[in-house]
Amino acid sequence: MEFASLFAYLVSFLTFAGIYAVLAMGLNTQWGFTGQFNIGIAGFFAVGAYTSAILTTPESPAYLGGLGMPFLVGLVGATLASALIGLVIGRITAKLRTDYLAIATIGIAEMIRLFIKNEDWLTNGVRGIAGIERPFAGTPLDSPFGYLLVVVAFVVLVYFLLERAYASPWGRVLRAIRENEPATAAAGKSIARFRLQAFVLGAAIMGLGGGLYAHFFGFLSPEAFMPLYGTFLVWVMLIAGGSGNNRGAILGAVVVWGVWTLTELATDLLPTEYATQAAALRVLLIGVLLQVILVTRPQGILPEKPPKLIARKK
Repeated sequence: MEFASLFAYLVSFLTFAGIYAVLAMGLNTQWGFTGQFNIGIAGFFAVGAYTSAILTTPESPAYLGGLGMPFLVGLVGATLASALIGLVIGRITAKLRTDYLAIATIGIAEMIRLFIKNEDWLTNGVRGIAGIERPFAGTPLDSPFGYLLVVVAFVVLVYFLLERAYASPWGRVLRAIRENEPATAAAGKSIARFRLQAFVLGAAIMGLGGGLYAHFFGFLSPEAFMPLYGTFLVWVMLIAGGSGNNRGAILGAVVVWGVWTLTELATDLLPTEYATQAAALRVLLIGVLLQVILVTRPQGILPEKPPKLIARKK
Protein backbone atom coordinates (compact mmCIF):
# COMPACT_ATOMS: atom_id res chain seq x y z
CA MET A 1 0.00 0.00 0.00
CA GLU A 2 2.83 2.35 0.85
CA PHE A 3 4.54 1.61 -2.47
CA ALA A 4 1.30 2.38 -4.34
CA SER A 5 0.99 5.72 -2.53
CA LEU A 6 4.62 6.58 -3.22
CA PHE A 7 4.22 5.68 -6.89
CA ALA A 8 1.07 7.81 -7.18
CA TYR A 9 2.87 10.74 -5.55
CA LEU A 10 5.85 10.35 -7.87
CA VAL A 11 3.59 10.27 -10.95
CA SER A 12 1.79 13.43 -9.80
CA PHE A 13 5.10 15.15 -9.04
CA LEU A 14 6.63 14.34 -12.41
CA THR A 15 3.47 15.40 -14.26
CA PHE A 16 3.46 18.80 -12.57
CA ALA A 17 7.21 19.15 -13.17
CA GLY A 18 6.69 18.31 -16.85
CA ILE A 19 3.98 20.95 -17.23
CA TYR A 20 6.23 23.53 -15.56
CA ALA A 21 9.08 22.41 -17.83
CA VAL A 22 6.94 23.34 -20.85
CA LEU A 23 6.25 26.76 -19.30
CA ALA A 24 9.96 27.25 -18.54
CA MET A 25 10.94 26.40 -22.12
CA GLY A 26 8.36 28.93 -23.33
CA LEU A 27 9.96 31.57 -21.12
CA ASN A 28 13.40 30.48 -22.31
CA THR A 29 12.33 31.26 -25.87
CA GLN A 30 11.60 34.84 -24.84
CA TRP A 31 14.19 35.56 -22.16
CA GLY A 32 16.91 32.98 -22.73
CA PHE A 33 17.02 33.37 -26.51
CA THR A 34 16.13 37.03 -27.00
CA GLY A 35 16.35 38.76 -23.61
CA GLN A 36 12.67 39.75 -23.39
CA PHE A 37 11.70 40.30 -19.74
CA ASN A 38 8.19 38.82 -19.67
CA ILE A 39 6.54 38.84 -16.22
CA GLY A 40 3.13 37.94 -17.64
CA ILE A 41 3.57 34.18 -17.97
CA ALA A 42 0.47 33.51 -15.86
CA GLY A 43 -1.71 35.30 -18.42
CA PHE A 44 -0.74 33.02 -21.31
CA PHE A 45 -0.88 30.03 -18.97
CA ALA A 46 -4.48 30.93 -18.08
CA VAL A 47 -5.55 31.60 -21.68
CA GLY A 48 -4.29 28.19 -22.75
CA ALA A 49 -5.91 26.38 -19.84
CA TYR A 50 -9.34 27.98 -20.21
CA THR A 51 -9.34 27.66 -24.00
CA SER A 52 -8.67 23.93 -23.84
CA ALA A 53 -11.27 23.50 -21.07
CA ILE A 54 -13.97 25.36 -23.00
CA LEU A 55 -13.28 23.38 -26.17
CA THR A 56 -13.27 19.94 -24.57
CA THR A 57 -15.80 19.94 -21.72
CA PRO A 58 -19.45 18.88 -22.20
CA GLU A 59 -22.10 21.51 -22.85
CA SER A 60 -22.94 23.62 -19.79
CA PRO A 61 -25.22 26.63 -19.18
CA ALA A 62 -22.68 28.01 -16.73
CA TYR A 63 -20.05 29.10 -19.27
CA LEU A 64 -19.36 29.52 -22.96
CA GLY A 65 -18.45 26.54 -25.07
CA GLY A 66 -18.76 23.05 -23.76
CA LEU A 67 -18.06 21.81 -27.27
CA GLY A 68 -16.89 18.34 -26.23
CA MET A 69 -13.98 18.36 -28.68
CA PRO A 70 -11.08 15.83 -28.49
CA PHE A 71 -8.09 16.40 -26.24
CA LEU A 72 -5.67 17.26 -29.05
CA VAL A 73 -8.10 19.81 -30.49
CA GLY A 74 -8.17 21.46 -27.07
CA LEU A 75 -4.38 21.65 -26.95
CA VAL A 76 -4.18 23.05 -30.47
CA GLY A 77 -6.81 25.65 -29.55
CA ALA A 78 -4.90 26.53 -26.37
CA THR A 79 -1.67 27.00 -28.33
CA LEU A 80 -3.29 29.12 -31.04
CA ALA A 81 -5.28 31.27 -28.59
CA SER A 82 -2.16 32.06 -26.55
CA ALA A 83 -0.20 32.75 -29.73
CA LEU A 84 -2.91 35.20 -30.86
CA ILE A 85 -2.88 36.98 -27.49
CA GLY A 86 0.91 37.02 -27.67
CA LEU A 87 0.76 38.55 -31.14
CA VAL A 88 -1.50 41.36 -29.95
CA ILE A 89 0.57 42.03 -26.83
CA GLY A 90 3.84 41.67 -28.72
CA ARG A 91 2.88 44.25 -31.33
CA ILE A 92 2.03 46.69 -28.55
CA THR A 93 5.13 46.06 -26.46
CA ALA A 94 7.68 45.16 -29.16
CA LYS A 95 9.72 48.33 -28.63
CA LEU A 96 9.72 48.18 -24.84
CA ARG A 97 12.90 47.16 -23.02
CA THR A 98 13.58 45.22 -19.80
CA ASP A 99 11.75 46.83 -16.88
CA TYR A 100 9.18 48.61 -19.10
CA LEU A 101 8.28 45.32 -20.79
CA ALA A 102 8.09 43.64 -17.38
CA ILE A 103 5.64 46.24 -16.07
CA ALA A 104 3.50 46.00 -19.19
CA THR A 105 3.32 42.21 -19.25
CA ILE A 106 2.57 41.74 -15.56
CA GLY A 107 -0.20 44.32 -15.87
CA ILE A 108 -1.69 42.58 -18.89
CA ALA A 109 -1.49 39.18 -17.16
CA GLU A 110 -3.39 40.54 -14.17
CA MET A 111 -6.00 42.04 -16.51
CA ILE A 112 -6.47 38.61 -18.09
CA ARG A 113 -6.87 36.96 -14.67
CA LEU A 114 -9.42 39.53 -13.53
CA PHE A 115 -11.30 39.17 -16.83
CA ILE A 116 -11.49 35.42 -16.28
CA LYS A 117 -12.61 35.98 -12.70
CA ASN A 118 -15.39 38.45 -13.51
CA GLU A 119 -16.79 37.26 -16.85
CA ASP A 120 -19.07 34.47 -15.62
CA TRP A 121 -20.67 33.94 -19.04
CA LEU A 122 -17.30 32.92 -20.47
CA THR A 123 -15.44 31.11 -17.68
CA ASN A 124 -17.97 30.61 -14.86
CA GLY A 125 -16.02 33.17 -12.83
CA VAL A 126 -14.79 32.22 -9.37
CA ARG A 127 -16.82 28.99 -9.48
CA GLY A 128 -14.50 27.72 -12.17
CA ILE A 129 -14.79 24.97 -14.75
CA ALA A 130 -14.99 21.37 -13.57
CA GLY A 131 -15.18 18.00 -15.28
CA ILE A 132 -12.20 18.49 -17.60
CA GLU A 133 -11.37 14.98 -18.76
CA ARG A 134 -7.98 13.51 -19.46
CA PRO A 135 -7.31 11.90 -22.84
CA PHE A 136 -8.08 8.24 -23.45
CA ALA A 137 -11.22 8.41 -21.31
CA GLY A 138 -12.81 5.00 -20.90
CA THR A 139 -9.69 3.12 -22.01
CA PRO A 140 -6.95 1.32 -20.03
CA LEU A 141 -4.67 4.32 -20.68
CA ASP A 142 -7.03 6.61 -18.75
CA SER A 143 -4.84 6.84 -15.65
CA PRO A 144 -2.44 9.31 -13.98
CA PHE A 145 0.51 7.32 -15.32
CA GLY A 146 -0.95 7.39 -18.84
CA TYR A 147 -1.27 11.18 -18.64
CA LEU A 148 2.32 11.42 -17.37
CA LEU A 149 3.41 9.72 -20.59
CA VAL A 150 1.40 12.29 -22.58
CA VAL A 151 3.09 15.17 -20.75
CA VAL A 152 6.53 13.62 -21.23
CA ALA A 153 5.82 13.25 -24.95
CA PHE A 154 4.97 16.96 -25.23
CA VAL A 155 8.05 17.95 -23.21
CA VAL A 156 10.22 15.95 -25.62
CA LEU A 157 8.44 17.43 -28.64
CA VAL A 158 8.81 21.04 -27.45
CA TYR A 159 12.44 20.42 -26.51
CA PHE A 160 13.25 18.91 -29.91
CA LEU A 161 11.61 21.74 -31.86
CA LEU A 162 13.21 24.48 -29.76
CA GLU A 163 16.65 22.89 -30.05
CA ARG A 164 16.28 22.89 -33.82
CA ALA A 165 15.17 26.52 -33.72
CA TYR A 166 18.04 27.46 -31.40
CA ALA A 167 20.65 26.02 -33.77
CA SER A 168 19.05 27.54 -36.88
CA PRO A 169 19.92 30.91 -38.45
CA TRP A 170 16.73 32.26 -36.84
CA GLY A 171 18.02 31.25 -33.42
CA ARG A 172 21.40 32.84 -34.10
CA VAL A 173 19.69 36.13 -34.91
CA LEU A 174 17.78 35.98 -31.62
CA ARG A 175 20.99 35.47 -29.65
CA ALA A 176 22.62 38.28 -31.58
CA ILE A 177 19.76 40.59 -30.60
CA ARG A 178 20.18 39.55 -26.98
CA GLU A 179 23.94 40.16 -26.97
CA ASN A 180 24.28 43.25 -29.17
CA GLU A 181 21.12 44.76 -30.57
CA PRO A 182 22.72 47.75 -32.37
CA ALA A 183 25.17 45.49 -34.20
CA THR A 184 22.35 43.14 -35.21
CA ALA A 185 20.32 46.06 -36.55
CA ALA A 186 23.38 47.31 -38.43
CA ALA A 187 23.61 43.88 -40.08
CA GLY A 188 20.20 44.50 -41.63
CA LYS A 189 18.03 42.40 -39.30
CA SER A 190 14.57 43.61 -38.28
CA ILE A 191 14.81 43.71 -34.49
CA ALA A 192 11.09 44.26 -33.94
CA ARG A 193 10.09 41.40 -36.25
CA PHE A 194 12.40 38.86 -34.63
CA ARG A 195 11.42 39.98 -31.14
CA LEU A 196 7.76 39.57 -32.04
CA GLN A 197 8.33 36.10 -33.47
CA ALA A 198 10.12 34.94 -30.32
CA PHE A 199 7.47 36.47 -28.07
CA VAL A 200 4.60 34.80 -29.95
CA LEU A 201 6.38 31.42 -30.00
CA GLY A 202 7.02 31.60 -26.27
CA ALA A 203 3.41 32.58 -25.60
CA ALA A 204 2.16 29.65 -27.70
CA ILE A 205 4.29 27.20 -25.69
CA MET A 206 2.99 28.67 -22.44
CA GLY A 207 -0.55 28.19 -23.74
CA LEU A 208 0.27 24.54 -24.46
CA GLY A 209 1.43 24.20 -20.87
CA GLY A 210 -1.87 25.68 -19.72
CA GLY A 211 -3.82 23.15 -21.76
CA LEU A 212 -1.83 20.27 -20.28
CA TYR A 213 -2.44 21.64 -16.79
CA ALA A 214 -6.20 21.91 -17.34
CA HIS A 215 -6.54 18.26 -18.37
CA PHE A 216 -4.30 17.05 -15.56
CA PHE A 217 -5.93 18.93 -12.71
CA GLY A 218 -9.48 18.59 -14.07
CA PHE A 219 -10.67 21.87 -12.53
CA LEU A 220 -9.84 25.51 -13.23
CA SER A 221 -10.32 28.62 -11.14
CA PRO A 222 -8.71 32.08 -11.37
CA GLU A 223 -6.74 31.47 -8.16
CA ALA A 224 -4.64 28.84 -9.97
CA PHE A 225 -3.08 31.60 -12.10
CA MET A 226 -1.86 33.93 -9.39
CA PRO A 227 1.58 35.43 -10.20
CA LEU A 228 3.22 33.28 -7.52
CA TYR A 229 2.32 29.99 -9.22
CA GLY A 230 2.11 31.09 -12.84
CA THR A 231 5.06 33.47 -13.08
CA PHE A 232 7.41 33.58 -10.08
CA LEU A 233 8.04 29.82 -9.90
CA VAL A 234 8.63 29.60 -13.65
CA TRP A 235 11.24 32.35 -13.50
CA VAL A 236 13.02 30.66 -10.60
CA MET A 237 13.01 27.37 -12.53
CA LEU A 238 14.60 28.91 -15.60
CA ILE A 239 17.22 30.94 -13.72
CA ALA A 240 18.11 27.99 -11.50
CA GLY A 241 18.33 25.53 -14.37
CA GLY A 242 20.21 27.75 -16.77
CA SER A 243 18.84 30.56 -18.90
CA GLY A 244 19.32 29.98 -22.61
CA ASN A 245 19.52 26.19 -22.17
CA ASN A 246 16.39 24.11 -22.75
CA ARG A 247 17.84 21.20 -20.80
CA GLY A 248 18.47 23.61 -17.95
CA ALA A 249 14.85 24.77 -18.13
CA ILE A 250 13.66 21.17 -17.76
CA LEU A 251 16.10 20.39 -14.95
CA GLY A 252 15.23 23.63 -13.15
CA ALA A 253 11.53 22.74 -13.30
CA VAL A 254 12.18 19.36 -11.66
CA VAL A 255 14.53 20.74 -8.98
CA VAL A 256 12.49 23.79 -7.99
CA TRP A 257 9.19 21.91 -8.06
CA GLY A 258 10.85 19.30 -5.85
CA VAL A 259 11.91 21.99 -3.37
CA TRP A 260 8.43 23.53 -3.48
CA THR A 261 6.63 20.25 -2.80
CA LEU A 262 9.09 19.15 -0.09
CA THR A 263 8.58 22.45 1.75
CA GLU A 264 4.84 21.85 1.56
CA LEU A 265 5.26 18.43 3.14
CA ALA A 266 7.45 19.97 5.85
CA THR A 267 5.06 22.82 6.66
CA ASP A 268 2.12 20.40 6.84
CA LEU A 269 3.77 18.92 9.91
CA LEU A 270 3.62 22.24 11.75
CA PRO A 271 0.78 23.09 14.17
CA THR A 272 -2.36 24.63 12.65
CA GLU A 273 -1.74 28.04 14.20
CA TYR A 274 1.45 28.36 12.16
CA ALA A 275 -0.16 27.47 8.80
CA THR A 276 -0.28 31.06 7.49
CA GLN A 277 3.32 31.78 8.47
CA ALA A 278 4.39 28.48 6.93
CA ALA A 279 2.94 29.42 3.53
CA ALA A 280 4.95 32.65 3.55
CA LEU A 281 8.01 30.71 4.68
CA ARG A 282 7.80 28.51 1.56
CA VAL A 283 8.00 31.56 -0.69
CA LEU A 284 10.90 32.87 1.38
CA LEU A 285 12.78 29.60 0.99
CA ILE A 286 12.35 29.67 -2.81
CA GLY A 287 13.59 33.27 -2.80
CA VAL A 288 16.61 32.31 -0.73
CA LEU A 289 17.31 29.41 -3.11
CA LEU A 290 17.23 31.82 -6.05
CA GLN A 291 19.62 34.22 -4.31
CA VAL A 292 22.05 31.40 -3.50
CA ILE A 293 22.06 30.27 -7.13
CA LEU A 294 22.53 33.81 -8.43
CA VAL A 295 25.50 34.35 -6.10
CA THR A 296 27.21 30.98 -6.40
CA ARG A 297 26.28 29.98 -9.95
CA PRO A 298 24.71 32.88 -11.86
CA GLN A 299 24.76 30.93 -15.13
CA GLY A 300 22.51 28.24 -13.60
CA ILE A 301 22.98 24.52 -13.04
CA LEU A 302 23.36 23.87 -16.78
CA PRO A 303 24.90 26.96 -18.42
CA GLU A 304 24.09 27.91 -21.97
CA LYS A 305 26.32 26.29 -24.59
CA PRO A 306 25.86 27.78 -28.06
CA PRO A 307 25.75 25.12 -30.78
CA LYS A 308 28.93 24.46 -32.68
CA LEU A 309 29.01 25.85 -36.18
CA ILE A 310 30.00 23.18 -38.68
CA ALA A 311 31.59 24.39 -41.89
CA ARG A 312 30.07 23.11 -45.09
CA LYS A 313 32.23 20.85 -47.20
CA LYS A 314 33.07 22.31 -50.58
